Amino acid sequence: MENTPKRGVPSKRPAYPTEHFVADAEETPVAATDSATTDDAPRSQWSEAWRNLRRQPLFILSGILILAVIFVALFPGIFTNEPPNENCLLINSGAGPAPGHPLGFTQQGCDVLSRVVYGTQSSLMVGMFATLGVLLIGGTIGAIAGFYGGWIDAILARLGDIFFALPLILGAIVVVQLPFFRENRSVWTLVVILVTFGWPQIARITRASVISVRNADFVTAARSLGVSRFSALLKHVIPNALAPVIVITTISLGTFIVAESTLSFLGIGLPPDVMSWGNDIFSAEPTVRTNPMPLFWPALALSLTVLSFIMLGDALRDALDPKARKR
Repeated sequence: MENTPKRGVPSKRPAYPTEHFVADAEETPVAATDSATTDDAPRSQWSEAWRNLRRQPLFILSGILILAVIFVALFPGIFTNEPPNENCLLINSGAGPAPGHPLGFTQQGCDVLSRVVYGTQSSLMVGMFATLGVLLIGGTIGAIAGFYGGWIDAILARLGDIFFALPLILGAIVVVQLPFFRENRSVWTLVVILVTFGWPQIARITRASVISVRNADFVTAARSLGVSRFSALLKHVIPNALAPVIVITTISLGTFIVAESTLSFLGIGLPPDVMSWGNDIFSAEPTVRTNPMPLFWPALALSLTVLSFIMLGDALRDALDPKARKR
């Protein structure tokens, strides 16, 4: 009872010594620790994307393959001195590799290497020009529909749905059987057919991207400063809505190369006298069981080209889309 503290009187607790350690100001230069460089301008979306792309092995590999294909298409004489449709001797029909003919001969006695090299031009031309036409037509329709909305969007969207309901290959097979296209088969007629049925996908992607950008603060600020709606669309909306369009366009290029080869393999694409990988695969198909090599080499060139554009599209998607970027 004696040790119980009285009410209202604070109890005495033992005091413990407290030590404080403070470093000298000379040992911790605050200016050097907290300094920040503010001279560098912030990177734009495209410069940041390029910085990320340079670090991706997928982009480097696909870029090397695509540059190699383009170089072969532009300068075929560097890789072969043999004309693709000349010096075709039946005595060499289906023969294997020989001096000056490392890939052997076709059933018509033509050099396989020469046909594969010169076939790069037609297949790549169809893919590139079809992609360019689809980008111009589909991108324009999608941008106008997404930005203006209302009845313009309703009409253009329904028009796109009509064409989107027709499969690309099936629609091309039907149109190419028309008398005009059947009698005038060439690279350009095939490009027109592919563009006719290929633009709705680009239009949909562009429309969705423009809709997500058109109400942004910088667009509203430009409109408040007196910029017309069309100028705002060209200068502010489209440049900031291009990222997903570029990705899908890159992948579509490979799709159109496959479409040309498919139509040529069916015998309704490019005429037989035009060098293309699809025509070579079509010509080698009857002897694939006994002599598969004339079919293997154009199929390999086709597969590597399409794969390179698909890999490039994946790399661009990871660099341009922050949500899909790999961490």
